[in-house]
Amino acid sequence: MALEKQLKWEGKASAELKVTRTCHGVEGTPGVAGCVWFYAGFKTPVDPKSDQNQDQEKANRTKQKLLSIDPAEMTYSYSIIDGNVGFNSYLSTVQMVPKDAECTIVWKYEVEPVEG
Repeated sequence: MALEKQLKWEGKASAELKVTRTCHGVEGTPGVAGCVWFYAGFKTPVDPKSDQNQDQEKANRTKQKLLSIDPAEMTYSYSIIDGNVGFNSYLSTVQMVPKDAECTIVWKYEVEPVEG
């Protein structure tokens, strides 16, 4: 009995994300702890209790500072140092966790919201 040649398995996966954000460096070297970048773009509704048009939206904007980056552990941490998103302090760590042929992104944060 002759052995039949096995066909190769091939595959591809992708996801499309709609990018509606502005991002640019403000100071420091990109990718190096201490650098600061500016984000803006996604919108949230304006306070519905205000007398302004309730359908109006405002663009969220933040300045974020890279606190650490560890390529071996696939993590980085950053803080929001300025912005209009309603936080007195914000600290976040993002990690990519590979498992077999997949990858999970773990996002941890600590936030102190402003009053009101």
